Amino acid sequence: MKSQLSRESMQLLFHKAKPFLAVVFLQAGLAGMDIISKAALNEGMSNWVFVVYRHAIATIVVAPFAFALDKKTRPKMTTSIFVKILLMALLEPVIDQNLYFLGMKYTTATFAAAMANMLPAITFIMACFFRLEKVKVMSIRSQAKIIGTIATVAGAMIMTLVRGPDLDLPWTRGQSIHVHNQGEVNLQHSIKGAVMITIGCVSWACFMILQAVTLRTYPAELSLTAWICLLGTAEGAAVALVVEKGNWVAWAIKWDTKFLAAAYSGIFCSGIAYYVQGVVMKERGPVFVTAFSPLSMVIVAVLSSFILAEQMYLGRLMGAIVIVMGLYFVVWGKKKDYNSPSIEEEQEIPVKQSVQLNDDSSVYSNLEIVTSTNLSDGGIATRNELVIDKK
Repeated sequence: MKSQLSRESMQLLFHKAKPFLAVVFLQAGLAGMDIISKAALNEGMSNWVFVVYRHAIATIVVAPFAFALDKKTRPKMTTSIFVKILLMALLEPVIDQNLYFLGMKYTTATFAAAMANMLPAITFIMACFFRLEKVKVMSIRSQAKIIGTIATVAGAMIMTLVRGPDLDLPWTRGQSIHVHNQGEVNLQHSIKGAVMITIGCVSWACFMILQAVTLRTYPAELSLTAWICLLGTAEGAAVALVVEKGNWVAWAIKWDTKFLAAAYSGIFCSGIAYYVQGVVMKERGPVFVTAFSPLSMVIVAVLSSFILAEQMYLGRLMGAIVIVMGLYFVVWGKKKDYNSPSIEEEQEIPVKQSVQLNDDSSVYSNLEIVTSTNLSDGGIATRNELVIDKK
């Protein structure tokens, strides 16, 4: 009996931990993408071509699984759903990723990952604008959301405009010459890269909200991922052919870092990532998925120092700390939303009680007792009972 209870408790604990484990796994993979992609871009790979190859590989890998596993659950494709997928393929695979990689070219992998931490705050602002998020100015949790959003933007500005002294980290000692040649970014490039990454984050936030909305009418995560990757490949190829017009050398790819970056980013950061965030988003919402982006920043900051020999500056570290603090203000403000049940109204099955008066003196009446449990705005359950006498 005890072993059965222990097994059930472990299963319940794992079920509750699954969303957290999924997003941690997701951010670890995205951190690896920043490192590998930066190495490929440093070798001269066009970001426009890189995005096309990335989603072409993702389509090849995901499409067979989507066709086989979603065969019975895949809903019918409608014009409305197809237009939404077209828009998602434009927002994330084309606009966001190209601007993100362009911004990374002008800055560093650590800087790009840190700037991307504005995503949860931008998602929150857009949710308020479209009335998907309720904000009460006098509520302490709503105030935490607002303060966290402002702090996130302020931290990004600190990272952009404040450099400060170099941090002599143990794993960067003895590499000062190499760092000076490759890791240093001037102010003009930092501003230009920051603007590109910010625009990309806005596009990414739009993608997350639109994905959450689309999953309500098209709840087949694998099929949706395959469609996004396929249409993203087509739209990205059209843009790349215009930008790289006549430069056919840019499309050449060998078994080197460029191919590794395209394969890794396509399989993990497009195929698996779109699917995982879609599954978690259906249960916890888009803000929960994006709230863990600071973990990617920490992983990138450590790995890029080892692999890319990027120097860390005090201003960048201070800005990153402010961003993380602001993000978790937002998460704390959203904690009540996570704890509240997602079902707005729960109704019990009506209970009918009958008493009959027959020839042997039994009493008959037809009473229908309808009991409903409602969740008020303050999270307090109220129970209402209605007794109907049917004659």
